[in-house]
Amino acid sequence: MRLLIMGPPGAGKGTQAKEIARRLQIPAISTGEILRANVEARTLLGREASRYLDAGELVPDEVINGMVRARLDESDSAGGFLLDGYPRTLAQVDQLDKILADKGVSLDRVLVLTVEQDELVSRLLGRAEQDGRSDDSEDVIRRRLEVYREQTEPLLDVYAQRGLLVIVNGMGDINDVTDRVVAALEG
Repeated sequence: MRLLIMGPPGAGKGTQAKEIARRLQIPAISTGEILRANVEARTLLGREASRYLDAGELVPDEVINGMVRARLDESDSAGGFLLDGYPRTLAQVDQLDKILADKGVSLDRVLVLTVEQDELVSRLLGRAEQDGRSDDSEDVIRRRLEVYREQTEPLLDVYAQRGLLVIVNGMGDINDVTDRVVAALEG
């Protein structure tokens, strides 16, 4: 199965992606984790990405598109995958379409986790405290949520028109959310 998981920052995409991927026996591919690893290793890509992440902005498409194409070329992705954090813009949707068309495949479903705004801020502030993430100050969190609404939320219409959306309530216990996601995929 080839899936995307979408939702605002703090919706639980990363947590759910890992569990869903485990249950479906496909790799969870998180652009955020790839970027953070590069930032921590202070690679050239990491230093460039850090400037954008620390300001709550999106990393430029050409950097992300190349990373995604390379990752989807790896053998473990041949039987399916769950993309977390990509695409985030309409231009990235077009690029993902091209990447998948080159492979002769298409998406099966686009999962969307919905969570109330106050809960998102609370979750992200808690994560910032726990993980010491510089990209999760309150000002940056609010900017990231605004960027999501402006640039990424419009993608939901594209995928709805294609009949791919599966919308799941992301509020509550992690296991309950996972059960709702799996039930929605099976339904």
